[in-house]
Amino acid sequence: MANTYGDWLRQQRETAGLTQQELADIAVMTRSHIAHIEAGRRIPSKEDARRLDKALNTGDVLSSFLPEQDVTIADYFEAVRELEQQAVMIREFALAYFPGILQTKRYARAVLGAAFPPVSDEECDRRLVTRLERAKILEDPATPVVWAVLDETVLRRPVADGDIMAEAIMHIVALAETGRIRAHVLPFGAGHHPLMQNMLTLMWFEDQPPVAYSEGDRMGRLHDSPSTVRELQTRFDLALSDALPLKESLALLRSTAKDYEHRD
Repeated sequence: MANTYGDWLRQQRETAGLTQQELADIAVMTRSHIAHIEAGRRIPSKEDARRLDKALNTGDVLSSFLPEQDVTIADYFEAVRELEQQAVMIREFALAYFPGILQTKRYARAVLGAAFPPVSDEECDRRLVTRLERAKILEDPATPVVWAVLDETVLRRPVADGDIMAEAIMHIVALAETGRIRAHVLPFGAGHHPLMQNMLTLMWFEDQPPVAYSEGDRMGRLHDSPSTVRELQTRFDLALSDALPLKESLALLRSTAKDYEHRD
């Protein structure tokens, strides 16, 4: 979001002579949540905005002028990327591509190189570096806990050469076999499911409310309304309940990787 809202909140807090922690205590929020709003990385829920108005004696200004949450992916994903680094648990639903934090270098380059409108080689390289930096969160052996539900389409549609697809699939198998992630395939046979139109990322934190990020064609949206996040969590849970168990999912991933290897 544009930082005008966050700047105005900060100005009102400082005018009131309050630290972020003091405002958080009065508004029954966390200090980090206040910091994210002031920095333009989060939009408060209507309930949070009302509490901030009450704490700062600003009438209904903060609750009446909440910024719109629909923005382009480029504008919003920087905030999402920062939150991703702070999360203690991440759950991913992938509809068309493997989740960014699970992509190999060659797979990521193939996906980024197929962007439309086309991007320059320099821009592609810049985006690749960012994507590989995101994957470094998996270098910690325990945090964040990562669960991934992969629509079978992700496996079957060859968005890169066969050897690249096989490598990308076996990378996920390796992460799952070591226990670093859990990966479940949602098979075609499951039919219609509640996440058929968008990819979804759910994130939980130690000291702030959970958020969700959904992404469609040229549009990304960060959700922090508690009711919306709960609804999206439920949709993920329903999709997960229809997915194959871990053992069967890994068997399907391995066999699909072998199919790609044999194509070459």
